[in-house]
Amino acid sequence: MRGDEKDRRGAGRARRRVLPGFGLTLGITVTYLSLIVLIPLSALFAKAASLSWPKFVETLTDARVVAALKLTVGASAAAAAINCVFGAIVAWTLVRYEFPGRRIVDALVDLPFALPTAVSGIALTAVYAPNGWIGSLLAPLGIKVAFTPLGIVVALTFIGLPFVVRTLQPAILALESEFEEAAASLGAGRFTAVRRVVLPALLPALVTGFALAFARALGEYGSVVFISGNMPLKTEIASLLVITKLEQYDYAGASAIAVAMLVLAFLGLVAIHFAQRLAARGAGTGVR
Repeated sequence: MRGDEKDRRGAGRARRRVLPGFGLTLGITVTYLSLIVLIPLSALFAKAASLSWPKFVETLTDARVVAALKLTVGASAAAAAINCVFGAIVAWTLVRYEFPGRRIVDALVDLPFALPTAVSGIALTAVYAPNGWIGSLLAPLGIKVAFTPLGIVVALTFIGLPFVVRTLQPAILALESEFEEAAASLGAGRFTAVRRVVLPALLPALVTGFALAFARALGEYGSVVFISGNMPLKTEIASLLVITKLEQYDYAGASAIAVAMLVLAFLGLVAIHFAQRLAARGAGTGVR
């Protein structure tokens, strides 16, 4: 009995120690998020609200703004989808195989994180320009990359690759190879094993990687501005249009476009979040 009483007292003291710590950390969390996220976003909405509703609608329905938003969202989604395919292959190779130079390849995946975005843009433009190393090989085939929407997709794919690879690697590490071997022993071919065993287990992580790469690409500026050519109605992205509005001292117009990008990004992330929940539920991970 005495031992049980001591245990209860010890548990009570542990609870008393935990609760103040929770309150302190929660307060720091709320304060930090307010200063870094909520207050700046509130200021953005407040600046956009200085426009009248007709002027706000007129700003966002301008042909140049609509073209920039369509290009930004479309190129971001395309780049994230490409990274889901090839990023999955890269992550699988790095986790499941040992080969000379593996650590170097693994380090190269993080290179877009380390490089300044302007450096990335200049490098990609130099390589994919019509007189560049790769651009000169594609030009005879009638394929032009730099200064086209395709160049924007290439730049966004470059900066989004690490998000997919680093998200998938832990999931692949957690996937036991015995499941694949069991599927093979039951007569399943490689394609069937990938479709019925590997892909369902990796799908939640894959959706997360897509969401991160997509969100990162939406706000990209430095690596795109050089390779896009910045032609209005053709290769002008929304981030550049915001900068252009700011340079023209049209702060309200820039805020309106920024709010539109924010809403589009939020709606896209919400949709991807629900897709991730469905994928996790289908994979039996128990996400609620």
